[in-house]
Amino acid sequence: MPLYNDCLEDEELIAKAQTDFTRLDALLPVLFPDAIPSRSRACKLIEAGRVWVNDKLGKASGKGKMGDEIRILLPPPEPTQAEPEAIPLNIVYEDHTLIVINKPRGMVVHPAAGNPTGTLVNGLLYHCKDLSAVGGVVRPGIVHRIDKDTTGLLVVAKDDQTHLALSEQLKDHSMHRIYVAVVEGIVKDDVGTVCAGIGRSQKDRKKMCVTDKGRAATTHFTVLERNYQSRTTLIQCRLETGRTHQIRVHMAYVGHPVVGDPVYGIKNARGIEGQALHAMKLILVHPNTQERMTFEAPVPEDFKRLLKTCHLEGEGILL
Repeated sequence: MPLYNDCLEDEELIAKAQTDFTRLDALLPVLFPDAIPSRSRACKLIEAGRVWVNDKLGKASGKGKMGDEIRILLPPPEPTQAEPEAIPLNIVYEDHTLIVINKPRGMVVHPAAGNPTGTLVNGLLYHCKDLSAVGGVVRPGIVHRIDKDTTGLLVVAKDDQTHLALSEQLKDHSMHRIYVAVVEGIVKDDVGTVCAGIGRSQKDRKKMCVTDKGRAATTHFTVLERNYQSRTTLIQCRLETGRTHQIRVHMAYVGHPVVGDPVYGIKNARGIEGQALHAMKLILVHPNTQERMTFEAPVPEDFKRLLKTCHLEGEGILL
């Protein structure tokens, strides 16, 4: 389970060391006793890249002097438990062990301090009653996530055995997640692969970025259609890994941000609110029947309108 949610407001804490210190993780509970009550909590924050000493990322074993400025981005607490809510769900497939959902734009997958209610998990708990416990009380059943303003398919497990089996498919790449996106500019290569590690940006902790210190990430893309008049390209992407904001970060990195991306591109670009990114196809092996199953979801209406705005026919995608 991730330690922090990616889309929440952080609280910034700043203090100056009152004495020389030999270990940063031991200093933090002394400087911030209410916010960081233990050394283990300090270590988690440091490991997450949320502690700076004089504007440099801190190390648990780091030494310092009296007067050094210590800055922390403290994440807000997550809610203790998700509650059932009668929220309409677009169900693509369901049986007694799993459910496949076509998530709309604007819906958060699981509760967090910034979005405690109205999430997909809240709706699932009302609909399914029982979900796997592997993800904990905040993320029951959630095998993988898609961003709030990304639309499309994701699979949810109803029991622990199914959850673990689906997670293993993600790990060994036997589960395939295929997205379509409209990106800015003309992508020259018909096919390509972006293989670049992704980690949290040191300049803006709410953003991810390509970095040598990041976790390995690989995105394969295929050009479906180009329009030179609007300077946009319709692409299909297949994820080999599942890092936070992966397609959005990788496409921005190669100079073709997803249209409408408010974080890595231009907000509300070309009239679409949120990024033009849709999880169109999901391929998995059913953990119980061992049947290879393929699920598809057409792009939403605002994506269709964007295609017209960009003079794209929508070749190779579900309309």
